[in-house]
Amino acid sequence: MFTHLLGHPIRFAISTLKITCLAHLTLTQLVQISPAQGPSMLPTFTVDGDWIAADMRHRLGRGITVGDLVLYKIPIFANQNGVKRVIGMPGDYVSLGTPGEKGEHHMIQVPQGHCWIVGDNLPASRDSRQFGPLPLALVQGKVVAKILPWRERRWFGSELEHMNQE
Repeated sequence: MFTHLLGHPIRFAISTLKITCLAHLTLTQLVQISPAQGPSMLPTFTVDGDWIAADMRHRLGRGITVGDLVLYKIPIFANQNGVKRVIGMPGDYVSLGTPGEKGEHHMIQVPQGHCWIVGDNLPASRDSRQFGPLPLALVQGKVVAKILPWRERRWFGSELEHMNQE
């Protein structure tokens, strides 16, 4: 097939354009591949930077639940993305502080249109405890997989276990 296209430059150009458009749509509307760097998400992600895949259909917080990992635009740093875990959705009550530190007992209710995010490594995380509730408009997607390093690849879902209340 490829040699057939090389003999027809216009067909080759059209096929290349189709493939490029499909790749662009996939990488902007369906999935985003991004590094997850820094100590804030230890042990889920390493400091050196793992690569993650985010499902962009969850943009603007659509379908996000407590326990999900999200890729988001950092509100205090222009043009930077971060990865954190959602621990509160609109209407939920969350602690403003870090467990074991002053202020841990202060609670707030997450306002409508926002979520509360924290890193898995609380002492090393810059998150909602510093910049407040995250507007759902800044959520870019739901992290669905760790893809690199290859030996550590895995799928993510909500890590929460539901209690059986009988």
